[in-house]
Amino acid sequence: MSSMQEDIQCAGSDTRPPMLDRTDFESWQQRIRLYCLGKDNGENIMKSIKEGPFHMGTVSDVITGGTEGAVQQGPVRARVLNDLSAEEKERYKADIRATNILLQGIPKDIYSLINHYTDAKDIWENVKMILEGSELTKDDRESQLYDEFEHFRQIKGETIQGYYVRFTKLINDMRNIKMTMPYPIFPIYFQ
Repeated sequence: MSSMQEDIQCAGSDTRPPMLDRTDFESWQQRIRLYCLGKDNGENIMKSIKEGPFHMGTVSDVITGGTEGAVQQGPVRARVLNDLSAEEKERYKADIRATNILLQGIPKDIYSLINHYTDAKDIWENVKMILEGSELTKDDRESQLYDEFEHFRQIKGETIQGYYVRFTKLINDMRNIKMTMPYPIFPIYFQ
């Protein structure tokens, strides 16, 4: 039964966005994009994620009642929701929706690292940075994994199953960062 539950969590649904799987960030990005585009106002939701939140700006109210019918401008003030056009209101609502979609699609451990961000773009970029890392971090990680691979040995008293699990984890870590190895991987001692 847990396999079906995991499949549902991975796939998402119409009412809940797909949940992030740390080992497959690229796939999650694509599924979140498709989920957002499938929602009402999907284009604006994606715009919020890519470009950042809608800025309301300022407005100056028109004051009438001057002499000779002259129109005067009042003081500049921040615009409020009632000042927005229907199109601008849709964009504003999309900002809130985009933030909610992203926050619902990430696990608690990642949420705790980015919970102070309120804009969908900031959330998106920081989750991406956490899971992909910067180029320097990626290069450092690749170097570390290459060194670990070269010096991989069985630990005294370790079972073959323990050895296999450690080796599989190492290979998966290498795949996750799309690391390539020069061939042949294992030196040929016998000819």
